[in-house]
Amino acid sequence: MQAVVTKNDQIEIKIEDIGSEGEGIGKYEGYTLFVKDTVMGDIALVQVMKTGKTFGYAKLLKLITPSEYRCEPKCPIASKCGGCQLQHVTYSKQLEYKEDKVRNCLTRIGGFDSFTMEPIIGMEEPYYYRNKSQFPVGKDKEGNLEIGFYASRTHSIIDTDQCCIGAEINDEIIVFMRYFIEKYKIEPYEEESHRGLLRHILIRVGFATEEVMVCLVINGTELPHQEELIQGLQKIKGMTSICLNVNKYRTNVILGEKIIPLWGADYITDSIGDIKYRISPLSFYQVNPVQTKKLYDTVLEYADLHGDEVVWDLYCGIGTISLFLAKNAKKVYGVEIVAAAVEDAKTNAQINDITNTEFFIGAVEEVLPGIFKKENSQADIIVVDPPRKGCDQSLLDTILAILPKKIVYVSCDPATLARDLKYLCEKGYQLEKVKSVDQFCHSVHVETVVKLKKC
Repeated sequence: MQAVVTKNDQIEIKIEDIGSEGEGIGKYEGYTLFVKDTVMGDIALVQVMKTGKTFGYAKLLKLITPSEYRCEPKCPIASKCGGCQLQHVTYSKQLEYKEDKVRNCLTRIGGFDSFTMEPIIGMEEPYYYRNKSQFPVGKDKEGNLEIGFYASRTHSIIDTDQCCIGAEINDEIIVFMRYFIEKYKIEPYEEESHRGLLRHILIRVGFATEEVMVCLVINGTELPHQEELIQGLQKIKGMTSICLNVNKYRTNVILGEKIIPLWGADYITDSIGDIKYRISPLSFYQVNPVQTKKLYDTVLEYADLHGDEVVWDLYCGIGTISLFLAKNAKKVYGVEIVAAAVEDAKTNAQINDITNTEFFIGAVEEVLPGIFKKENSQADIIVVDPPRKGCDQSLLDTILAILPKKIVYVSCDPATLARDLKYLCEKGYQLEKVKSVDQFCHSVHVETVVKLKKC
């Protein structure tokens, strides 16, 4: 189809849907336009910014008739910040959107037409839920200090002391850090020149323990005025760990590998249910502890353990799911490529007095076949919680060779989930149940748990 609009045209459209990145979708004479900051049901005046053969992009100029699903964002910078794509959408509509997103992926990509889709699990209070926040540090064009978050799809920093989805203690920490940086003239990092010292401020909070960690990511090996930093941060309630992370590489990756403890422990602790965890700056740990408990309870429900099963937890991280499962299983094996995470998993098993777990280091698709053969083990249930890209086909083939009675798949990406489920269900498994959990309120992301059983 030839575009019926051209760049800079101003037109009136009705928003009929929400896209995968949270943008509104409308049509003008059959031509599709994606419009940021709009909501299904909006009638809006928009300006066309870019056109292609079948679709284009426009920006919102004026709301003519606001949608019934529109609300005022709690955060004043929500439309600029890349963290919250849906804060202008009522929370009930956000949940409906995410549930539909998962269902549509399973239908369109996976080809599934008969499965049980259980209601999505939302939050009673979908704000201030994140236990981990990373604040980039830089300068504006005039050389003024900026601390905040990246604007959507850029590395331009939106300067702010507040975040409505981060832990409330973050605000106090950032106010102090701003004072410290300016008083002692700590040089912010500049990406283009690779100069400057302070790159990011990482804050982790144990919601159950109220322990707080501040880790400063630096382009060097030491920070001036460390004693003054420690004295100031110590005054903040719950401060447990202060450390540096060394990242001297010219990269967009936030954290380097080296941690330099400055004060306190080199970890904080938290718990999910009755399981305790030690969390270091580099640990992978779910960012929403309230919803993580519901997520793991769903995994436990779908695994339906009776005490005599052998379970393999793939991409086990620091053992969060493994330890939940171990309470009701005969044996749980965890596999993870990050060596530090495996050490954390072993430590977490020890501090919880859990003795029926064993953890292995390596790429899952590479080491699982060898481990399985060497251990001469069975696998009644496999739990897999891969990164956003999903599972490599070699791993899926390995799972199919092992043929567990059940597979519980935890996914943060509905598209790759649907792709992997299609492959597994074409080769001997049946999709039984699906439940999504709103782990990332006000963003477009959603966690999903799926139960597969062997046909």
